[in-house]
Amino acid sequence: MTKSSGQDPQKTDVRVSLIGGHRLEGATLHERTVTASLIGGADIDLTDIDIPDGAELRITKVSLIGGVKLRVARDVRVEVHGLRLGAVDDDGPSEPGGPTVRIDAWGLLGGVTVRRA
Repeated sequence: MTKSSGQDPQKTDVRVSLIGGHRLEGATLHERTVTASLIGGADIDLTDIDIPDGAELRITKVSLIGGVKLRVARDVRVEVHGLRLGAVDDDGPSEPGGPTVRIDAWGLLGGVTVRRA
């Protein structure tokens, strides 16, 4: 995860495509990322980064059709928000504290699947 410098604390990565999803890896992301596409979801792998305790990484996915496939470490809490027709599949920790990844998934079709390393 790329840290924002003190000069630009609100740095946001934006990825846009008409057709086709986005493959994102943790080492290239900032604290906030937005992916937008007409058709296509987001495939996000955060297993190669160490998110500090208490930190929050926020990812927003906007698409007409397409879900989110997320891979994180075992101790990472995942919060899913937004509006979509699709289920959330997460067998992860629900205890407070620790690092958090917040997924805001907006779209007509597509669920959110969380897998733990």
